[in-house]
Amino acid sequence: MKISANLYLVCSEDSVVMAIEDETRAPLIAQDEKGKENNFMVYISTFVAVCGSFAFGSCAGYSSPTQFAIREDLNLSLAEYSLFGSILTFGAMIGATASGPMADFFGRKGALRISTAFCTAGWLAIYFAQGSLPLDIGRLATGFGMGVFSYVVPVFIAEIAPKQLRGALTAANQLMICAGVSVAFIIGTMLTWRILALTGLIPCAVLLVGLFFVPESPRWLAKIGKQKEFEAALRKLRGKDADLSEEADEIQDYIETLQKLPKAKLFDLFQRRYLRSVTIGVGLMVCQQFGGINGICFYTSSIFESAGFPADVGTIIYAILQVIITALNALFVDKAGRKPLLLVSGAGLVIGCLLAAISFYLKTYEIGLEAAPALAVTGILLYIASFSAGMGAVPWIIMSEIFPINIKGAAGSLATLTNWFGAWAVSFTFNFLLSWSSYGTFLVYAAINLAGILFIIVMVPETKGRTLEQIQAAINT
Repeated sequence: MKISANLYLVCSEDSVVMAIEDETRAPLIAQDEKGKENNFMVYISTFVAVCGSFAFGSCAGYSSPTQFAIREDLNLSLAEYSLFGSILTFGAMIGATASGPMADFFGRKGALRISTAFCTAGWLAIYFAQGSLPLDIGRLATGFGMGVFSYVVPVFIAEIAPKQLRGALTAANQLMICAGVSVAFIIGTMLTWRILALTGLIPCAVLLVGLFFVPESPRWLAKIGKQKEFEAALRKLRGKDADLSEEADEIQDYIETLQKLPKAKLFDLFQRRYLRSVTIGVGLMVCQQFGGINGICFYTSSIFESAGFPADVGTIIYAILQVIITALNALFVDKAGRKPLLLVSGAGLVIGCLLAAISFYLKTYEIGLEAAPALAVTGILLYIASFSAGMGAVPWIIMSEIFPINIKGAAGSLATLTNWFGAWAVSFTFNFLLSWSSYGTFLVYAAINLAGILFIIVMVPETKGRTLEQIQAAINT
């Protein structure tokens, strides 16, 4: 099971674009060669932030291993437990809607604290629950925290990381979500459901404590005019011996340009100057979710059973494969680039869906039945591996890079809400599609993923090795 979970930018004047390009060529290369930057605090800050990603995964993976025990202990009907499982997504949609304004008003660290508080309250409500109502309230609260985490964690990491590390560190978000889900699956078979709820408090505690020791996003501090705090945060992140003048001037100049523009509202996102970045951010979330990932992941066991393959073996292979491929993605995203990974991932998704479709077609018409299970397993595992290789993490990385800071809150909320709505829509319709046509379902997903490849080729830029300001200036002109 996996909720893919879970952003950014603008510059409209040619002179600013040229200045940014000229300023960032030689000086930044020279700075890297001198080796003066110390990224220790960047790594620590990323570790603290991705505790939120692990908490996200813990929430997502909780309901699967606990279904039988919770229903038996609290005497819940199937409908009551289904509500408990699905209300998480509605909480996440609310959290996604609120995440952008929260991050803009309270800061990235403030939004992380608030979402952690919701998750903590939710886990405690589940632990003490004696009936369906407190159970659902707790699940809704953890869902809200997930929705906020899905936006704020990748944005915070992208804003603190140097350009040569930004892709890998932002990809750690998806890796820790996968790890959280896998750990919940494994220990959920050994612990009671109440104790498993208490384990969800561990990443929340680490995150809350860690936030006292890491700096706020320098770009957010610059945006709200806290000059001294901005310089101190950047110094803490880059090391006491680093030459900050080039990066600080670039951020400040860009912020000053953006502040001359009116504050963006939701409908302003569709203005010509922002339209491309919004289309890319929202479009990638549509590609990620409507290609079928949540339907396939939620019902992996039943898909394997339907194809005649042992469900437990298939699920274990799937969980291990997902974590390994996501880890490799984090290592290579800054070397291979974002766009090539997306294209390779998309091609794998199409092939995986076609193999699964062929398997179910053979089974439906009783042709070559001995080959159907192998085709189904190969198709599903190829699909999961391909998703983990690119489409799982890279849309969140690009979304955290392309939106200008003056629209980041509104645009990020829109993209994250689109993602969570897609997660709900696909998981809700998957069984209906399967009852309509098992092989037809996978052909539909193959077609959507093929359309996603075309969208990536035409619309999505390569952002590897460029500063956020360079990326945003190039897109939003």
